[in-house]
Amino acid sequence: MSTALENTLHARANDGCELCKSTELLAPFAVAPFEDLDAEHNVLLCAACTERLAAEELDASHWFGVRESIWSEHAPVQVLSFRILHRLADVWAKELLEQAYLTDETREWAMSGVKASAPTGPRTLDSNGAELNDGDSVTLIKDLDVKGASFVAKRGTLVSRIRLTENPEHVEGKVNGITLVLKTAFLKKA
Repeated sequence: MSTALENTLHARANDGCELCKSTELLAPFAVAPFEDLDAEHNVLLCAACTERLAAEELDASHWFGVRESIWSEHAPVQVLSFRILHRLADVWAKELLEQAYLTDETREWAMSGVKASAPTGPRTLDSNGAELNDGDSVTLIKDLDVKGASFVAKRGTLVSRIRLTENPEHVEGKVNGITLVLKTAFLKKA
């Protein structure tokens, strides 16, 4: 391993894991698709984080540190944090994912890893048969009564940055600041 890379990452991370702040057994970790020795494509991780990243399912209790790391000024840390949040099923992770700001280039890099690891299965389609993906924007094609709220989601309302659910007939999105599950039959890709 490159001593120069390790020195650069240790200095950038203040000698701690860039995800959980542990100071034990630290090593560079290349963020896919990159496998080079460039600090702009690597993060400094502890052995525990490296091992847990390889797990089929992530244990949310270990990943609370991404609440801070997603706001890092370093793109590889943001990308890895984004991908971890995307894999977690917990509500706090999904809400944080909605709040996270990544530049277009960084978001594209982060999503490239998400799409590559996404399970194959039924596709989520809008009312016209266009495929919907996480982060897409959609428009409501009819007025929808929102159960439990005192408003009607009006036809033509734009819902940005939707999230797919396990059911290909539903997506999650925010309307009037409230996260709703929306039927794809009433949506058109924007």
